[in-house]
This record gives sequence, structure tokens and C-alpha cells, in this order.
Amino acid sequence: NEIPHNEKLLSLKYESLDYDNSENQLFLEEERRINHTAFRTVEIKRWVICAMIGILTGLVACFIDIVVENLAGLKYRVVKGNIDKFTEKGGLSFSLLLWATLNASVVMVGSVIVAFIEPVAAGSGIPQIKCYLNGVKIPHVVRLKTLVIKVCGVILSVVGGLAVGKEGPMIHSGAVIAAGISQGRSTSLKRDFKIFEYFRRDTEKRDFVSAGAAAGVSAAFGAPVGGVLFSLEEGASFWNQFLTWRIFFASMISTFTLNSVLSVYHGNAWDLSSPGLINFGRFDNEKMGYTIQEIPIFIFMGVVGGILGALFNALNYWLTMFRIRYIHRPCLQVVEAMLVAAVTATVGFVMIYCSRDCQPIQGSTVAYPLQLFCADGEYNSMATAFFNTPEKSVVNLFHDPPGSYNPMTLGMFTLMYFFLACWTYGLTVSAGVFIPSLLIGAAWGRLFGISLSYLTKGSIWADPGKYALMGAAAQLGGIVRMTLSLTVIMMEATGNVTYGFPIMLVLMTAKIVGDYFVEGLYDMHIQLQSVPFLHWEAPVTSHSLTMVGATVWSICPMLLPSSLPAAVCCPGPSACRCCGMVPDSLFPHKVFVERANLSLVQRRLKLKDFRDAYPRFPPIQSIHVSQDERECMIDLSEFMNPSPYTVPQEASLPRVFKLFRALGLRHLVVVDNRNEVVGMVTRKDLARYRLGKEGLEELSLAQT
Repeated sequence: NEIPHNEKLLSLKYESLDYDNSENQLFLEEERRINHTAFRTVEIKRWVICAMIGILTGLVACFIDIVVENLAGLKYRVVKGNIDKFTEKGGLSFSLLLWATLNASVVMVGSVIVAFIEPVAAGSGIPQIKCYLNGVKIPHVVRLKTLVIKVCGVILSVVGGLAVGKEGPMIHSGAVIAAGISQGRSTSLKRDFKIFEYFRRDTEKRDFVSAGAAAGVSAAFGAPVGGVLFSLEEGASFWNQFLTWRIFFASMISTFTLNSVLSVYHGNAWDLSSPGLINFGRFDNEKMGYTIQEIPIFIFMGVVGGILGALFNALNYWLTMFRIRYIHRPCLQVVEAMLVAAVTATVGFVMIYCSRDCQPIQGSTVAYPLQLFCADGEYNSMATAFFNTPEKSVVNLFHDPPGSYNPMTLGMFTLMYFFLACWTYGLTVSAGVFIPSLLIGAAWGRLFGISLSYLTKGSIWADPGKYALMGAAAQLGGIVRMTLSLTVIMMEATGNVTYGFPIMLVLMTAKIVGDYFVEGLYDMHIQLQSVPFLHWEAPVTSHSLTMVGATVWSICPMLLPSSLPAAVCCPGPSACRCCGMVPDSLFPHKVFVERANLSLVQRRLKLKDFRDAYPRFPPIQSIHVSQDERECMIDLSEFMNPSPYTVPQEASLPRVFKLFRALGLRHLVVVDNRNEVVGMVTRKDLARYRLGKEGLEELSLAQT
């Protein structure tokens, strides 16, 4: 059955996080009691948590890398032996069947655990972490169960031969690790270690999740600086200098942990040469320098990357819309994942079978060379690209000597892998798009380099490996639209500063060209999920909208809206004057007194009570109020924030947007010129307005 889905909807199921501390009496009293030494202790705890985030993220990355290497190696050895056997005897269809069945079986397990146990673990997780850091509460996004399914799912996706990478999901994994460690307990395991209780609030948790995302990038690419910049550019909505240092520390520890463990695993205990899950290898400056004449060529490659990236995103957009409407049942999602795995294996096999691109095996670094119908001492070049993990294929395209690939091989591989990667992203499996994008770009970049070499009669500056690197950057930039962080990640992963300027040039061009056509892939998927995501600025034509015209929540002291704080009103001359805000997390505690003239003689609630319940406060609708309790009064004086942010109803939407975005607010009280409450603005009220093709448009609200 079709589920009608409209891209111009905003979902009401997403709640907002509150990145602003409620300065009520309890909070202020606790802060006054803490002396200078205690504040120093809290700061030391922050650094300890960041170190733990780095260590655990590095260990998780090691686990993924080692398991993938062994399982994928086993699969390729079995299939290679089978192909070699049937090449001599005849009957290669059995080899195809074996390859497709192995892929589909492994992917089926990976898809089943995601579809039936934790659907939020699907994909790379980067859009969800962007939303979390933006202030949107995505259900289950940073739970321990999500991490376990994510790690198992990404291993099975890569081993299953899908056109995916294991690097993107490391960002989500790092974020979950950070969220768990910083709270000092696991709600999934129902274990509270009674540590780090001070950090049990949205403000602190957000900062640690930023560090976890950066540590994930650092472990994936061996790029600590790139991780910090990724967290700044793509993730964190709020930033300060102290946070930068702690995030860099977490990233550095993450890379060092991964490096140390993998070095021991590979038998080189003192050789720290494996800084990330993928290492692009060293590029030789002498052979692969660039001249000023190549600058226009790099810009042209950026244009091509932007156009191809926009095409990739547009195709994936329509495919995702189709999936949302028709492939919404878990069993159908598993069947689709198995189908894609089988088709990927079939396409790879057919292309290897049809290719006659034979290369000498001597001196090559191919892990699993397939001879097929090549002469003795030769291997099939197409197999280098398909019969390998995507990470290894990328490195081969960067570093294999000139003449290792036939132009027809590269052209066919680029075309087929482009559509396979586009079809794969969005499946109900844990997988990333970083490595497939790099692989597509490396293939057409190398083809571009070979073409240049023909045109310039083998000129030294037409080395195909260099153009493979530029093509990879252009393609990834065209799809995800990252510039600053991606430049540094590419530089750190290649270990070469020489290419900093051309990579920067290529990425900027790809972003400008791609943005002209469609949004980046992550922003597009956020929009398709109807998430109330707030961008850096309000829509440029929204100054005419004020809080009078905007939809606001009506506030009544006796009727509390679901999952929203209440504006406490004091009697005024003609209406209610706003004198504070009470968090919705208070009401489950039922702070009743028997008569209006009594106050709480003995404090019954402390901040610890709120922290123990964080982050899963029961909904207001679930609170049962007995008949006797209905006669009681509530003393709100201790829990009320007496200085909430308010705006006059004449304030324009861009002004309110800036307040909301910069301060990380969850709600904003609207008052008139007599300070009387006339409404409340929430995230959804602001996210409803966006700039469309025909100017400013208003999205509809729906319970999707």
C-alpha cells in the first residue's frame, strides 16, 4: 500500500532539545555551592570523558576494520577459488550463483537486524547526528542498542559487497559512544554508575556528542584536524574555544588508539603507520607535481564533480521518495537490500567476465587477482575494481602505475558503480557514502588523466593517479557539499600538503556548481524525513513575517500543551503577565501542597531528581491526577526560571530565528507591549518557512 508522502510537510513527532540552562532557584543554589576547586574538578572530568570517547571510538573502528578484513578476505578467497576452478572446467554460472548468494545472505542478516531491531541505525547516521546537534530530538539516535546494530550492520554491508563504505557510520558510532560515556550510565542496560551526573542535561551532552562525531571522522580517515573541522562545518550548531580544544583532544586520542592497535595487529608494534581505517598512501611530489597550466583543468574537474554529484543526489531523491511511499514494511526493505546485493555481484561478475583488460601480475599489489581468460602471469584488470573492498579499490586507482587500466574498463566501471551506489544509499542497512563517492570520482578522474596523457603525448603532468585524487575529491564534494573539512581530511589521508590548493579549488567549484541544481545529500535526506531543522540563517525574504502573523502556541496556565514548558503567569491589570517558565519535566514529580497558603517546608525535589530521570521524562499525558490531588496547589517558585527569553509580538521572523539558533532554545515566549503572554514560538513554527523555487513557502504540519 502507498503511504502518501509530501516533501512540503513538517513532522510533529520530533521534539526539540533545550540547549539553554534553566536558571531556576535549584540550579542557582547548586552553582553557588560549588567552589573554585569543584569547578576545576568538573573541567578535568570533561577532559577525561573526551579521552575515553577517543579510546573507545578508536577500539570500535579497529574491531570493524579487523572483522571486515577477515570476513571479506574469506569470501573473496572462496569465490576466487571457485572461479579459477570453473574457468578451466566450464560452468562459470555456478561461480556467479555462489557470489550472488553469499552477498545476498550476508546483506540479508545486516538488513534484518536494522529493519526489525533498530531502524535508526540505517544509513551513515550523519543526517541524524546533524539534526541532534542542531537541537532536534531524534528517537533512539544515541542509544547503546543503536551502536551495536550500527557496528554489526556496517560490517555485514561491506562484507556483503554492497557499494558502501565503513567510514561514514563511524561518525554516528562515535556520537553514540560520547552520549553514553558522558552520562555515566546506560538506560538500555538499566545500569547507573553514579558518575558524571553533573553532565546529565542537553547542553553538556551536545558538546560531548560533537566530540564523538569528530573522533569518528578521525578514526575513519586518520585526520584529527579534519575531524574537528567536520564537527564545526557539518555538525555543531554552537561552538566555543574550550570545546575546540577538547574535541581536538578526543580526535587525537582516537587516531592514536586506532594506530597503535592496528600496528600491533599487523605485527609492527612500533610502526604507527595506520592512522585511519583508510589510508590513501603517499603521493610522490616529484612524479606528481602540478603546474599553473593545470589550474583550469582542476576547475573543470570540479564542475564535472558538481554536475555528477547533483545528478546522483537528484536520482537518490526520487528513489528515496519511492521507498518512503511503497517500501515501508521491514520485510520489503530486507528483500530490496538482498536484491541490490545480488545485482551488485551479478554486475561485477558480468563486467569482469566481459572484460579483456589483462595486465601483468608481476609487481602489482592486487590482493585477489582473477586470471579468468587472461594468459598465465596476467590478471583481469576489471577484477581489481570489483573484486575487492571499496577502500582497497580507491587506493589502487590512486597508486597503480600508468597503463594498469584500459580506458574502456574505467568508463564502464564508473557508469555501473555510479548507479549501484545511488541505488544502495538509502537501503535499510548501515552504510556510508564517503568511499563509494571517492571510488566513482577516482575512476573517472583516472580516465580523465589517461585521456589527457593521450592528448599531450604522454606529458609528465598527466599522471593518472593525481587526477584520480582530484576526481575523488570532486565527486565527494559534489555529493555531500563539504569544503573546509573535506580539504583537510583529503590532505591528512594522503599525507601531502602539496595538493591542498588544488583540492580546495576542486571542492569549492563542485559545491558551487552542485548547489546551483540541488541540495547536498545529507540536507536532502533531512528534508525528506520532515525534520524541523534550522539552517544557519532564516529564509532571506522572511522579514515581512512577524510573531503576530506566525503560528504560536496558545498558553493557558491550567491547560499545559504536550511536551512543552508552561509560561507562569502573574495577575496583571487586564490579563496575564509572564513572570517565568516551568519545565515540563517537573510535572511527573507532582510537587503538591495541600492549601494555597502553605509552601514547601521541606524540599522534596533536588536537581539530582531531574538528572536521574534525564533524558526519558514521562509524557504529560501519562500522569494520573487523583481526585484528592486535584484540590492541591503547586508551589512553582523553586523550579521556575524567572528570567526566560521573551520577544515582542512585533519581532520579525529572522530576528527570532537568530535568537533561537544562536542560543539553542527550545521555546520562546511572545509578549505584547504590556508584557502579557500572547503565545509561544517553537522550533516547528520557525522551520515551517523556507525558500522554495517560487519564493517563501509555508510547510504543513503533520503527524508523520
